[in-house]
Amino acid sequence: MKFMFSRRIQNTPKSFIREILKVTENPDVISFAGGLPNPSLIDTEGIGKAASDIIKSDGRSALQYSTTEGYEPLRQYIADRYAKRYNLDVSADEILITNGSQQCLDLLGKVFINNGDSVLMEKPGYLGAIQSFSLYEPEFHSVSLQDDGPDTGELSSVLSEELPAFFYGIPNSQNPTGITYSDEKRKEVAEILNEAEVPFIEDDAYGELRFDGKAIKPVKYYMPEAGIMTGSFSKIFSPGMRLGWVCATPEVLDKVIIAKQASDLHSNYLSQRILYQYLEENNIDTHIEKIRAEYKKRADLMVKTIRSELPPEITCTQPEGGMFVWLRFPDNMSSMKIFEKASEKNVVILPGMPFYVDGKGDKTARLNFTNSDEEEIKYGIGVVADVIKELYY
Repeated sequence: MKFMFSRRIQNTPKSFIREILKVTENPDVISFAGGLPNPSLIDTEGIGKAASDIIKSDGRSALQYSTTEGYEPLRQYIADRYAKRYNLDVSADEILITNGSQQCLDLLGKVFINNGDSVLMEKPGYLGAIQSFSLYEPEFHSVSLQDDGPDTGELSSVLSEELPAFFYGIPNSQNPTGITYSDEKRKEVAEILNEAEVPFIEDDAYGELRFDGKAIKPVKYYMPEAGIMTGSFSKIFSPGMRLGWVCATPEVLDKVIIAKQASDLHSNYLSQRILYQYLEENNIDTHIEKIRAEYKKRADLMVKTIRSELPPEITCTQPEGGMFVWLRFPDNMSSMKIFEKASEKNVVILPGMPFYVDGKGDKTARLNFTNSDEEEIKYGIGVVADVIKELYY
């Protein structure tokens, strides 16, 4: 039988990182390619107790269908945390629980993108967002990232020629670069987007992972009506339970709810109840502080090792949080060639091309530091250094 697949699915590439992860299932492989939280920092004992407690106390309710919006006490918890951490005035009615923050992108793509619409991204941008939005066949435009956030001159220039459905970005510890927007850049971006009447989809998956623990006001703080935030419990609780959320005004959230009802009715209700039970029984801030301390130690070690082992013409970012370091190579080097050669030696990095909507990025690579121990970081970077010497020196 000849299947008549839709144009949108035929034009949407497979996730490069998901294909690489198949290779890294080999226990002998050291992978800097993924974006996995460290499993040793998942509180299995606390989660197990919370799961047992909720099943014993209210199991029949927790195992039943629920509302599309999600468990109201959990949504209120998120709203209260926004107020505490970011001084954002939002209500539980402005929160929708999703199957991880990746579903947020799919739902927002459905709500905002018509075929051929312009969508504005960071350059480089998160490959999961590129893939998700690609299903709705937009025309991508991108704005270069500087060390303190988007090039606002470039942003203004693009908006003078295009009216995108939205601008998508990650202001805290951006994926893939690890760059964090400065306060000034956040204000400038908000001012420019407000004037152009363009929404900002603010992916805050890494906001809780700032190494110093200090919160920076989100872009949404400066554009409360047109700012749409997404968040995730994957990095601070459990990625396998797939719990994220959208925070938006009722006007926007109403449309997102309709899209979700058409997709899956509601997110895993048992996971929501277990999570809320865990939050009731444990101090999540103590747990997050432990994660921050571990990740900072690994990030600092990776950056130090890169700067001592790799040639000086190869530069890297110094992340303030999150999970990634970004490498920039000189013109005579190829991250794809380095990836291929290092993979033969059981060390995997992620070449930069999937993060660029124009197919460029061969002079860049993303490295994850959270899912490797200290010895693996030292050894793996050493292998990358040896490969570079073999190829170019």
